[in-house]
Amino acid sequence: MNISGKILIFQSAFIGDVILTLPMVQLLKKRYPSVAIDFVATKRASDVLQNHTDINEIIIYDKYGEDKGYKGFKRLADLLKSKKYDAAIVPHRSIRSALLIYFSKIKTRIGFNRSAGRIFFTHIVKYHYDLHEVERNISLLKPLLIETQKKELPRLYPGMADKNVVDKILFEEEILDTSRLIGIAPGSVWNTKRWTKEGYLQLVRKLISEKYIVCLIGGNEDVKLCNEIINNTTVGGVINLSGKLTLLQSAELIRRCRVLITNDSSPVHLAAAVDTPVVAIFGATAPAFGFAPYSDGSVVVETVGLKCRPCAIHGGNKCPVGTFDCMKRITHEIVFEKVLEVYNSH
Repeated sequence: MNISGKILIFQSAFIGDVILTLPMVQLLKKRYPSVAIDFVATKRASDVLQNHTDINEIIIYDKYGEDKGYKGFKRLADLLKSKKYDAAIVPHRSIRSALLIYFSKIKTRIGFNRSAGRIFFTHIVKYHYDLHEVERNISLLKPLLIETQKKELPRLYPGMADKNVVDKILFEEEILDTSRLIGIAPGSVWNTKRWTKEGYLQLVRKLISEKYIVCLIGGNEDVKLCNEIINNTTVGGVINLSGKLTLLQSAELIRRCRVLITNDSSPVHLAAAVDTPVVAIFGATAPAFGFAPYSDGSVVVETVGLKCRPCAIHGGNKCPVGTFDCMKRITHEIVFEKVLEVYNSH
């Protein structure tokens, strides 16, 4: 194939999945600087790709909105066909993603053997369960004769406007020294991946008592939880920014933090892309699935020895055995100790 031409990356999963695809994009661009790399992502996840120096064009697939159903499928397939890509790389493992690439008439189509639509690929790569998701995605470059032994972190590029927003917030909150700024992102799409509200509340109180400054980070869906945490904190020292920042603004704020505390969710990967170490709390899921923090100096907090854990690859709405021991056994003292460990080593 003509490596100097145009290549499409198709990843229409969650925000974290898109971020973990970026090292693959970056390596591809390093190996073939003249190649034009386009990226298909959902409307929400596409925000993190803005300003990325290795991406030529971001193509939005609003599969839950305007592009839902056959009409949206055909619109995107026709659009991709018109762009005449030399190859498509498909980390997403749904049959819909594989079919879209197939009907786009892209000659070289690369995907995983665990994809539901693998029969529509021209090159199939083994999905290694024992690797981190970053490394699994990089393995998709093998048919293009690209391999690496060096760790490649994802990179995000908040723009000047994003940096100005964060500067303004910190100035208004009179935070001129960020050396004791700790970020907490307590939300998650899945209930069983979310540490207890009581745990976060006690941790916030402990951090404040030790003279740290805490900023709560999250999307619109996390506003209620963050409000409950801050409303039950009787002293100052907490900034609630949930629902107030874009993804790149959140990434820029996380970059200013010394440590980020979060569940097994997208902020783990936002932090990796801006070189901020993470204390990641795992409950229903496990780091062995390949989604542990990829940033250097990060640690995982989890309850080991439970026969019921892990119970799902994505988590769920409620504990299947009714105890939620995987999270309830993690105390705020345990998490605080890990925060100090990461803080002092960073």
